[in-house]
Amino acid sequence: MAVKTQNINDTFFEGIYKEVWRKLIPPGLSEAECEFIVDVAELKPTDRVLDLMCGYGRHAIPLSQQGMQLTALDIAEDYISEIKKTAKNQGLPIEAKTCSALDAKLSGSYKVILCMGNSFAFFDKDQAVQLLKKISAHLEDDGAFIINSWMIAEIAIRHFKEKEWCEVEGYKYMMDYRFQFHPNRIESEHTIVGRDGTVEVIHGVDYIFTLSELEAMFQEAGLTTRGLFSTPRKRPFRMGDNRVYIVVSKK
Repeated sequence: MAVKTQNINDTFFEGIYKEVWRKLIPPGLSEAECEFIVDVAELKPTDRVLDLMCGYGRHAIPLSQQGMQLTALDIAEDYISEIKKTAKNQGLPIEAKTCSALDAKLSGSYKVILCMGNSFAFFDKDQAVQLLKKISAHLEDDGAFIINSWMIAEIAIRHFKEKEWCEVEGYKYMMDYRFQFHPNRIESEHTIVGRDGTVEVIHGVDYIFTLSELEAMFQEAGLTTRGLFSTPRKRPFRMGDNRVYIVVSKK
């Protein structure tokens, strides 16, 4: 029997945070990102799309509503159950599965493969290269792999804070960060106080790579950077921006 790949971030969305994450997404962002995905990849109805670490389906569902054939994968069973219910109720072409990106058994090829919401930062270098090779093997020759991140070195180092907090729709959310080296990573402790006073503490790790390091990893997997944008409106990425959309293609 295959041994499941372990990752500290696998349990991140098991408790209160899966609802807090939904509320942290700015209004209109998911819609703008879906427009960006369709535009940069020249997606057409019936094209196959793989959404890795799809969360609650904020990209998978609207893309499938446009006719794309979606495969949506996430380790959070509650999210996948929600997507399956929506797909059934709306008759959407979504195949939703509960599994980790590293352990996913893929078949066929995809016009677009997504890794959004900073989820690519969940993997150390060895895991990231393993995932990239899998992506390369299942990406169409004219397809696009799209990463959205705010934890590349050019962003994370410039904007690093040891502590942050916010209140969102009745949830109090406090974050403590520690920048560690060898490998470069940010270890985090998240304390969430629910509306009923329930307290949840979760831990995560974001691995930090420069754009040059990422490109070397892409090259090892037979991929290359096609474009860097700071917004889904295709504004070119510049130092000082706080997020990046990386569009990757086969070499």
